[in-house]
Amino acid sequence: MTIDNTAQNSRWISIGAALVSVAIGLGAWAAHGLEKFIAAQYAGQTKLVAGQTIPAVTKYVGDFKTAADYQLSQGLGLILLGILITRRPSRALRVAGVCILLGTLLFSGSLYVLVLTGITKFGAITPIGGLLLIMGWVLIAYGACPCRCRANQDCGIVSE
Repeated sequence: MTIDNTAQNSRWISIGAALVSVAIGLGAWAAHGLEKFIAAQYAGQTKLVAGQTIPAVTKYVGDFKTAADYQLSQGLGLILLGILITRRPSRALRVAGVCILLGTLLFSGSLYVLVLTGITKFGAITPIGGLLLIMGWVLIAYGACPCRCRANQDCGIVSE
């Protein structure tokens, strides 16, 4: 039984597009409605950020926007990865996609949940997501590197 690589590659494009569309919506909400939604939850609380005391709601709106920004950029990365895999299929690139997807879910997801619930323990998950994102991008660099080619190979590049 053979696996349809085209379907697998377009899966990354579809997942990336879904992440981007959700990130745009969440980013818009962060810019235009989130503060009102969480104002009562963080009323009167402050946070120390870069040596300055700021209202907690300001910090958490910023954290939410950071989550949306990361989700947006990683979604775009998955779209590009889907395109790259069609040109240069490799196990490293497939694993990179998994790392980026899981990393995005953990990184951005933990920040979304932290901001909306106020449960700061979710912040401990965020760096795990960040490490997965780093691993994913390192794997893309490895999988796409022309240095892996031998003189007698086509490097997996699919010609038109």
